[in-house]
Amino acid sequence: MKLYYTPASPFVRKVLVAAHELGLADRIETVLLRPSPVQTDPVLSRENPLSKIPALVRDDGSTLYDSVVIGEYLDALAGGGRVLPPVSEARWDVLRTQALADGVLDASILVFYERHYRPRELHWDAWLHGQTQKALQGLDALNILAPGFAAAPDLGQIAAACALGWLEFRAPFGDLRPGRDALFAWYDRFAARPSMQATAPHA
Repeated sequence: MKLYYTPASPFVRKVLVAAHELGLADRIETVLLRPSPVQTDPVLSRENPLSKIPALVRDDGSTLYDSVVIGEYLDALAGGGRVLPPVSEARWDVLRTQALADGVLDASILVFYERHYRPRELHWDAWLHGQTQKALQGLDALNILAPGFAAAPDLGQIAAACALGWLEFRAPFGDLRPGRDALFAWYDRFAARPSMQATAPHA
């Protein structure tokens, strides 16, 4: 399989961490691209019309996107029920946690893009404030959930860890640890996993 990626993308990292946890990492060839939020990439666009990463080209030549779909596919490829429980209350909990973590990232990336790609005189302060509040509220919710995370890694935990890793890497809001002791105590343990160490973001 072929995965289009950039080393700093938290959504790509989520896929790679899942692949490592499932024992599938050696079946995935990574292809480096540098897509821009202001310009489509012709190579990536041929595989994903949204021109977004991650995009996974399967052995039959078909492509899957985005990280949620790819994560579920990898779990099925590994036999199912490994990082995504079968249909049950546990499954909905994992999917909700994944959606929460991805939503934190969505809001945080919008803040990052606004500050780094738009000229300063065009920054929309109300937009920045609104997206920041969404991200911080999401982190507070994860802080409440963290003590209940299962011992075995799942897609919800992987998404949360990759979100926190990106937030500490890019630091769009500065230090997020104060007041979120449970979340970051869990994260520091999870970040020591070989899958996380092998996929640390870099520019």
